[in-house]
Amino acid sequence: MLIAAGAGIVTGVLLTSWRIGVTVAILAAIADTVYRARTVSSIPAWRRASAAERRTEGQLKKLERSGYRTLHARAIPGSEAQIDHLVVGPTGVYAVDSEKWDRRLPVRVQSHRKLFHGPFNRKPRLDEARWEASQASDLISKALGREVTVVPSLAIYGPAIPWRILNIREVDVFSGSLVRKWITKRERSLTTAEVESIYRAADRVLPPRYPE
Repeated sequence: MLIAAGAGIVTGVLLTSWRIGVTVAILAAIADTVYRARTVSSIPAWRRASAAERRTEGQLKKLERSGYRTLHARAIPGSEAQIDHLVVGPTGVYAVDSEKWDRRLPVRVQSHRKLFHGPFNRKPRLDEARWEASQASDLISKALGREVTVVPSLAIYGPAIPWRILNIREVDVFSGSLVRKWITKRERSLTTAEVESIYRAADRVLPPRYPE
């Protein structure tokens, strides 16, 4: 923003027109916003500590008293992909990817199939989240010898989300503040023994992204 203001001032002085200076400053600010959004979202989450992941982790910790178990930052073997949070509990198994997006750019959906953040189509991110959950499901199912479904999701922090929970390309998308409600609103489907069994299997087949 300082660069944008500077560009406007310099331009205004050189052209002796404050109106031109203001226009240039606004255009520079818009360009800066778009650039920052592109830069932030292009860095894979596993390469850095994520504030969004920490916020989700704090929410999920409160579910422990209700019988939920969580694995954080788990890698998909043979790839650079990561499930930020794998949650196993009475209502099922969930893969939650935490996203911090630029709050200045609006989030919208088109035909329930396309997710946009400002001008950027987030289809690749949805496809990645769906693939990660599918891989986790396959690996856990093979380890246990029975089918285990992992539900994919994107928990978005930053911009306002104009819906509560929306399924887009088979991925549930919602505001990060709704993580706990998204998980607990479903009917109970797993016993305590099943939760523990699935949790232990997931811990074996999905290695930590940051091994100690």
